[in-house]
Amino acid sequence: MSGNSFGVLFRVTTFGESHGKALGAVVEGCPPGLTLSEEYIQKEVDKRRSKEFIGQTPRKEKDRVEILSGVFEGYTTGTPIGILVYNTDVKSSAYQQLKEVFRPGHADFTYHMKYGGFRDYRGGGRSSGRETVVRVAAGAVAKRVLEEYGISVVAYTIALGGVVAEKRDLEFIYQNHLYCPDEEAYLKMCQKIEEAVREGDSLGGVVEVLARGVPAGLGEPVFDKLEADLSKGLMSIGAVKGVEVGAGFKAAQLKGSENNDPISSHGFLKNDAGGILGGISSGQDIVLRVAVKPIPSIRKPQKTINLQKEELDLIIEGRHDVSAIPRIVPVVEAMVRIVLADHLLRQLAYLAFQQRLRFPNFWG
Repeated sequence: MSGNSFGVLFRVTTFGESHGKALGAVVEGCPPGLTLSEEYIQKEVDKRRSKEFIGQTPRKEKDRVEILSGVFEGYTTGTPIGILVYNTDVKSSAYQQLKEVFRPGHADFTYHMKYGGFRDYRGGGRSSGRETVVRVAAGAVAKRVLEEYGISVVAYTIALGGVVAEKRDLEFIYQNHLYCPDEEAYLKMCQKIEEAVREGDSLGGVVEVLARGVPAGLGEPVFDKLEADLSKGLMSIGAVKGVEVGAGFKAAQLKGSENNDPISSHGFLKNDAGGILGGISSGQDIVLRVAVKPIPSIRKPQKTINLQKEELDLIIEGRHDVSAIPRIVPVVEAMVRIVLADHLLRQLAYLAFQQRLRFPNFWG
C-alpha cells in the first residue's frame, strides 16, 4: 500500500505507531558531503517534545534520535539516511476500554473501514500525532540542505482558542512555549488553555509559516505546483484542516486591482500572492497559514458507537494535549522544509541540465 512516502528527489518514508516499539524515517536524495549529526537533528525534535506547561500531555518521551545509516564521520554519504526514535513512555492499558469504541474526531472508524477491522487502537496507532516525531527528524535533514542555499523556514502561532496575534515579533517566538510572536496575545492564549483544562475541553488555532531566501523558479507545472505540494505536505499532518497561501481566502473578497502584486524594476511592491505565482516561487517570502483543529480527546461526554453499533456516551481519559499547538509548530516547519528541499533539488537538476550552475538573479 502507498501513502507512507512523500517527495520526488528528496523523498521521506516514515513507519511506526504511537505505542509500537519505535518510529522511524528513511530520507532519500540528500546530497553527499553535508555535515549532519544526531545532535543537530535532536535540536529540532526537542522543539516538538511535551514541556512542563499546563495543557500539555504528561506523556514524557525522551525522543532520542538515532541515525542508522547515510552518515559517516559526520558527513552525509548520499545514501538513504535511516533515523529511529524509540517509544519509551507508553501506557497502553488506558486504551483497552477503547478497543471496540470509535472515538469522535479520531480516525478509529475510518481506519477500521480501510483495513477491514485490523488496526492498532493503542493511542491511535499509525494515525496518532506521535508519528510526526520522525517527520521533524526528516525535516531537520531538509533544513541542512536548505541552509546551503540560504533558505530558512520559521513557523509560529498566530491564533489559539479565538485569540489572534496582531504582532509579528519573530524574536519573541522562542521566548515562549506557544511559539507566539505577540507577547500580549501569548498571555491571553495561556488563559484560554487554563479555561479549556478546567472545562475538560480542547482548542484549535492557526499556525503561520514564513520561508525566506527561496529563489524564484521552484515549482513544477501543472500538477506539482509549489503551493500544491506545500498544501499536500501540510494537509498530511493529522490535525490540519485548511491551508492558505498569501492572502488566502481574503483574496476572494478583493478586486483584481487590489489582489494583484504590482511589479517595479526593483521587485514586487507587495506580496498577497504569498511568494508563489503560477505554482512557481517568485523570489519573495513564501507565506502560508494552516488551520489546526482542536484535539478530539476531551473529558466532556461525546456520543458515539462501538463495534456492535451500540450507542454510548464516551468520556476520554488518559494523557492528552489540550491543543495540537504548540507541538505541531515544528511539524509544520518540517513539512515545508521537506517540500522546499525536494523542489530545490528538482530545480538544480533542471539548471544543471541547462549547464547553468546557479540561480539567475533577475533583479541584478
